[in-house]
Amino acid sequence: MHNMTSTPDQSAPSNANALLLQAIALRQCITATYNRMVCTLAPHILYTKHDDVFVDAITLERDGQPPKEIKLGTFKLAGLKDIEVIDRPFVPDAIFNPGDIKYDRVTLFVVDRT
Repeated sequence: MHNMTSTPDQSAPSNANALLLQAIALRQCITATYNRMVCTLAPHILYTKHDDVFVDAITLERDGQPPKEIKLGTFKLAGLKDIEVIDRPFVPDAIFNPGDIKYDRVTLFVVDRT
C-alpha cells in the first residue's frame, strides 16, 4: 500500500498558499495541524519573511479547546499541515494591525476589514 504522507509533495506550499488566500479572501477559518496539534485558525494576513511565507492568525481552538486569551499568532506556512478551509466565517479582530511595520512591503494578501 502506498503511503501518501511520506511522499514529499512539491505542490504543498503553493496549495497551502492558495488555501490561505481563499480563506483570507472569504474570511473563512481554516483547520490545520501545527506542532502536532489540530488548530482552528482565523487567518488575517499572508506575508514573507527571509524568503519564507508566514500567516498571522488568531487561534480559535487548539486540540478542541479554546485558548486562554485571544491573540494573533505567527505561523510558518511550511509548518502548517493538512490545511482545510472550513465553513466557519470570522470577523477580522481589532487585535490585528495591518499597518504593523513587520508587514511593510512583504504582504502577499490581507483580510478586508470593511
